[in-house]
Amino acid sequence: MTRIQAVAWLDRHKAQQGLYEAITEYVRHGYNQAMASKQRHIGFLMILMQRLVTSSTAAIRATLEKQLLALDDDQRQLQLFSTEGVGDWHELTGDDQIDIAVAFDALNDERKDVEALLFLARETEAQGTDAKAEALLEQIYKIQQEENDPELKVLVFTEFVPTQAMLAEFLESRGFSVATLNGSMDLEARGRAQRAFSKDVRILISTDAGGEGLNLQFCHVIINFDMPWNPMRVEQRIGRVDRIGQPHIVRAINFVLEDTVEHRVREVLETKLAVIAEEFGVDKVADVMDSVEAEPLFDELFVQGIQDPASIETECDAVLTQLRSSLAENRKNSDLLADGHELEADDARKWRDHPAQFWLERAITTGLPARGGEAKKEGDTWRIRWADGTESSSVCFDARTAGDRPEVEWVTLEDPRAQALIADLPRCIAGQPVPAVRITGLPDSVKGAWSLWEVSLAADDFSRRRFLSVFINDEGRAFQPTAKRIWDMLLTEQIEPIAAPQIEAPRDWFERSKGAAVTQGERVFSDLVTEHKARIEEERGRALYAFEARHQAIGRVGLQTVRDYRRKRLQKEHEARMAQLDAAASYSPDLNALLVLRIGETVAGAR
Repeated sequence: MTRIQAVAWLDRHKAQQGLYEAITEYVRHGYNQAMASKQRHIGFLMILMQRLVTSSTAAIRATLEKQLLALDDDQRQLQLFSTEGVGDWHELTGDDQIDIAVAFDALNDERKDVEALLFLARETEAQGTDAKAEALLEQIYKIQQEENDPELKVLVFTEFVPTQAMLAEFLESRGFSVATLNGSMDLEARGRAQRAFSKDVRILISTDAGGEGLNLQFCHVIINFDMPWNPMRVEQRIGRVDRIGQPHIVRAINFVLEDTVEHRVREVLETKLAVIAEEFGVDKVADVMDSVEAEPLFDELFVQGIQDPASIETECDAVLTQLRSSLAENRKNSDLLADGHELEADDARKWRDHPAQFWLERAITTGLPARGGEAKKEGDTWRIRWADGTESSSVCFDARTAGDRPEVEWVTLEDPRAQALIADLPRCIAGQPVPAVRITGLPDSVKGAWSLWEVSLAADDFSRRRFLSVFINDEGRAFQPTAKRIWDMLLTEQIEPIAAPQIEAPRDWFERSKGAAVTQGERVFSDLVTEHKARIEEERGRALYAFEARHQAIGRVGLQTVRDYRRKRLQKEHEARMAQLDAAASYSPDLNALLVLRIGETVAGAR
């Protein structure tokens, strides 16, 4: 049960409403300038500013302070600009995006605007409570009464750490026990926070990065204090509690400030998404579109809404036309599995959640015997003898983070013993025997070869890789949706080996699968190349900026001898860095089969 909760501006929130309007005008003007001058990084910052002001006054105030510091301090600029691991913009956390965008914006001296907005933000923060924070408190009390549960647990999501800190202080001052999770915490700290929430703590406030890997079926109330513009990310948050084993109806409440562009866009978008979902017979349109790939669509939608509020309906229609086209294409390509196979609700949820811990468990427990180890199931845990001879008496698996059962040993993908075993798993080559399997729940009509491929781009210090699943039926046709669904089922369903007759030359299956992988992988590799080139150019820009900033800073050193020495050393370091980037610009493609399976009974004479 998901609903939007519009938060009204009251008389005591006039200052906060004024801050919102001032930031929105600043964003509108700044975004137009950025696009006109083709300064995409400034556009990113403008998008961030709009998201921050709808999150909380604390979040926008903290970012404006960072922005002013970056304008003031060359060394601060250099530190922010040189942040490593930028990666793809839309895959970064909100707080990482702030650091990167603020650093880029330091190139533009907008001191007067930033100082004025910061003064307004500080004045607003000093005048009283955040409007949405007050609404959050009222909502918690209301749901407590409705469910007659004074110990009700509530999961609160926000995009930004300053908002998280403000909410924790606000709720604790009103007698609530609070735990926090964010991306800066290590696995041990996250485990402690999760265990505390499962016991005595009433409220867990998490950022999106902190919430990765959470499994919180003991909580069924989730409040999205601020909402990512991409509705797919909202569904990912709700998925932290809406999992198999959840005994309650999940209540998800999405806060949106009233009389804002975000409120209007969200209203129109939700209504139209519901129509499309009904039209195509899916539970949520979010389930059929990749979150990161969809991100720019929704960024552009909200930005256009800010630029021209009267165009919101038209812009929503344009975005949803693209969604409808994507759904129609998926439906057309998935006809192999579309007929006569209804999914149960629990099965659909299990496929949606992608429980990678099942894959981790299967990879280790089936791979150990061939490497001198042993795995025995004892109740709901495993007794493991590792390949190095060490033993673990009570093991559970989780692909991302340790669970909340202190009596067992949790093995994750970060465990060096698991990494060593998985890295040692053999790759497939043409001509080797292809195991035949039957998958519980897969229609008998689905027969062919399924394979998993690694598409990689090898380059000095910047190697990248993606994974691609391929399914070729017995008639030689490739079905991408079927390949993805089989991949899900391999992770979650029972796999039964089939005693198929030996085939002398299963090479045709491998070659046909490889041909399909090459065709489907071209787009994947093209994306990797584009990302690689953009990353190299970005690194060159950062290196040049760092060189110039440090060169200017050295110029302020009083002693000529010291200046000369430091500049020579700086020049040498800069030349070495540029040479390293020149070498990294070269790349080579690679395509490797990780697994090939025969799905279903073997057709006589198949090769």
